[in-house]
Amino acid sequence: MNEDEAASLGVVLSLLSVMFLGFAINWFAAALLAFTIVFYAVVYTMWLKRWTAQNIVIGGLAGALPPAIGWAAATGHAPLNAWLMVAIIFFWTPPHFWALSLYVTTDYAKAGVPMLPVVKGARETRKQILLYSLVFVPICLAPVLTGLGGPFYLAVAALGGAVFLLLAARVFVSKAGDAADPRVADRALYEVTEDERAAGAKAARNLFAFSILYLFALFAALLGEAVTGVRALELLK
Repeated sequence: MNEDEAASLGVVLSLLSVMFLGFAINWFAAALLAFTIVFYAVVYTMWLKRWTAQNIVIGGLAGALPPAIGWAAATGHAPLNAWLMVAIIFFWTPPHFWALSLYVTTDYAKAGVPMLPVVKGARETRKQILLYSLVFVPICLAPVLTGLGGPFYLAVAALGGAVFLLLAARVFVSKAGDAADPRVADRALYEVTEDERAAGAKAARNLFAFSILYLFALFAALLGEAVTGVRALELLK
């Protein structure tokens, strides 16, 4: 299959999926799906990915929208709680992918993908990881206030969030990515020992791995409470 055939197949499958969702379920969910497909395939993949270091921040919206699509498909609308789930994934994306990029910086540089450590350097990337983590973890607690999450979700979000922040802080104080910083001409300015390089890579890998587990645990907790009928705290009511 050549590039044109692959592109044609992708367009046909995308159109069929949107039409099927619209006719079988509802057109609001189908519209959200259509927006997600176009945003990911065109805005993110064809434009943002190789144009700006904010590619996964802006493009992360496409990966964050499935909860809203699913909620709209089930109910015909997307209330605040649906968008809280979207926000959780949206703000999870930068620290997750930037942690990965810190220990594969040279691969992104060779491929010509302007990830943050390639463009702004490892130090700025570590700082942005910590800043986004400080925003992300409180957002994970917000569903408890709206009644979406109950006591089990609160425990998972709070304890997991504390670990997430600890791992992000460890990345921040490490030298993760410094040894591979493609912007540095004078290596003496960023002298990194082998032990520091290994420790930094481990810190970044730990955050990347735990971020996957944490996001899974958050949504598993919501699902578990819904299935078992655990009463939400509903603190705002």
